[in-house]
Amino acid sequence: MKLYSYTPSLDLHGMDREYAVFKAKEFIHDHYKMKKDTIRIIHGIGTGILKTAVHDYLRSEKIVKEYKTNYFNQGETVVILKI
Repeated sequence: MKLYSYTPSLDLHGMDREYAVFKAKEFIHDHYKMKKDTIRIIHGIGTGILKTAVHDYLRSEKIVKEYKTNYFNQGETVVILKI
C-alpha cells in the first residue's frame, strides 16, 4: 500500500479556475522533470469547480498516466505520471 501523505502535493484552495490549472500544470511538469511518479493535487470539495477544471486539464495532459480522486479524501486527486 502506497502512503500518499508522503508524496509532493499542491494546495489550490483560494485560487480561481485559470490560475489553479496554471499552477497544476507547472507543478506536474516540475515533478515530471524530477522523475517523481506520484503527486497529489488538493482542490477541496466545495462546489467542485476546481476539481472539474483540474480533471479536464489532466485528461488532456500527455505526461499523466492516470489520475483518481483519493478514496479517503474527496478533496484531493492523486496523479500518476509517465516516468
